Amino acid sequence: MKSSTKLALLSSLTVAVATVSARAAETNAPAAGWHATSLVQAIGYMLLFTFVGIFAAIAGYVLFDKCTPGNLHKEIVENKNIAAALIGGAVILGVCIIVAAAMMG
Repeated sequence: MKSSTKLALLSSLTVAVATVSARAAETNAPAAGWHATSLVQAIGYMLLFTFVGIFAAIAGYVLFDKCTPGNLHKEIVENKNIAAALIGGAVILGVCIIVAAAMMG
């Protein structure tokens, strides 16, 4: 994914979160106002959380790869190292569990 595409996606997510927050503030919704009141709003929240979760999982994997010696992605793809693939999968699952717990409240 090109850096301009990543920047555009991050900008879109930021605008979406700001819009949802502004609407919640306009309606005087309580602090835990992430509960959808319509089907369209529920689908919007689902899509927003999907993109945020995927972005966080990828960012966690990349950050782990940068913090460890060697190139984990190269080790998995080019050298077909199963142990490295298991570590990469565990990192992604761990980040996904943390993101899911944060989204659930």
